[in-house]
Amino acid sequence: MLTGVQTGPILVVEDEEMLRLTLGDHLRDQGFEVLEAACGEEALAQFREHRPVLVTLDLRMSPMDGQEVLARIREADPDTPVIIISGQGQMSDVILALRGGAFDYLEKPITDMAILNHAVERALERSALKRDNAMLSRSFLAEGPERPEDFSGILTASTRMRDIFRYSEAIAQSGEPVLITGETGVGKELLAHALHRSSQRPGPLVAVNAAGLDEQAFSDTLFGHVRGAFTGADKPREGFMEKAAGGTLFLDEVGDLSPQAQLRLLRVLQEREYHPLGSDVSRPLRARILAATNKSVDELRASPNFRADFFYRLVTHSVSLPPLRERREDILPLLRHFLGQAAVAMRRPVPDCSPKLLDLLHTYPFPGNVRELKALAYDALGRLRSALLGPEAFPCLCGGGQESADVALPALNPFADLPALPTLRCATEALISEAMRRAGGVQKSAAFILGITPQSLCERLKRKTPA
Repeated sequence: MLTGVQTGPILVVEDEEMLRLTLGDHLRDQGFEVLEAACGEEALAQFREHRPVLVTLDLRMSPMDGQEVLARIREADPDTPVIIISGQGQMSDVILALRGGAFDYLEKPITDMAILNHAVERALERSALKRDNAMLSRSFLAEGPERPEDFSGILTASTRMRDIFRYSEAIAQSGEPVLITGETGVGKELLAHALHRSSQRPGPLVAVNAAGLDEQAFSDTLFGHVRGAFTGADKPREGFMEKAAGGTLFLDEVGDLSPQAQLRLLRVLQEREYHPLGSDVSRPLRARILAATNKSVDELRASPNFRADFFYRLVTHSVSLPPLRERREDILPLLRHFLGQAAVAMRRPVPDCSPKLLDLLHTYPFPGNVRELKALAYDALGRLRSALLGPEAFPCLCGGGQESADVALPALNPFADLPALPTLRCATEALISEAMRRAGGVQKSAAFILGITPQSLCERLKRKTPA
């Protein structure tokens, strides 16, 4: 199947009715939307109205021949690929058309449709590459996305996030997969929705947690089944790949897929087709694939349980969302936003935040990222007993429990009143244990609290610290 880079119809221009019907039916079988025109005037009208992604064009037509149609198409859009369909003995006309901007030519009669498939695939891939390169060039010159409304679901004041929006907009209309990485709670699904909106695909976004499915449920959920495929399958079921046709299929937690599930998805991505359970007839993949994982690209690449061929097919485009602690300029606007939501839900006024609270929030590592900040805001409003929101409404901040190591220690020496001092090893292990508890088991956050690198903490956890 050849639908991987298709984002619109193919226009077949041919005055021979049987050949026009044959070409149209074959391309429809490949999963394409097809428009047909029997003459030049009809072809130009279809082109202006529908803006096809590719045109197959007969040269010998009347009253308007293919050369004039090609010239008119080139005036309207110089980037739409045109494949010439020529009869024997028309090589001089073909050369003239190629010089006029045609992409390729095929000679009548077309006895092997694989030749047509190959020409269409090459033309669409080249067109998609030119479009992606043009959009990337525009995005690097712009200060923000051309359609900021597509990303309005992600509240941010971060220039780093705006750079991500520009890149995401540039790749949004590519037919290739996108891998979104980032820690739990950073907003990977929100970015998937933004990519879908920016792609302007007419179909829906369908989301599925891929890691929460066993082997049979994985295939049945994604591919669907035909009647009688297994015991209890008394009627056919449409899989998520079909439900997302014309739109986007979002696979969350793809880093936890089993090797067998990875292999099945690899075949789908490579062949652009899939088989419902119990069916010998393939169906074209008509959805764009977005995937997300809380593992980094380096972790996936190094993992012995993650297939290298699947990794490289999935990571054609890759977007890494930074954790909240690396974009602290977002903490205050996000806090105010979530407090506003909580105030509406609880029918309470929106409180002001004390300067001390804001200072402490800017030192807190947020192991749960934006999701954790939202939960803290809702909980804090429930605890509030005055018009000013302070640290007392955030238990995780009380006593500076989550402050990083560069925050000044209290004047009181915690060891001053002990009758006997612990050994250095015991004190270190107790400190690491408490940091891990406060960080919710996230080593990167615990390292931030202790003021050491994640690598140093990892080494200390692997071995006992010497006394």
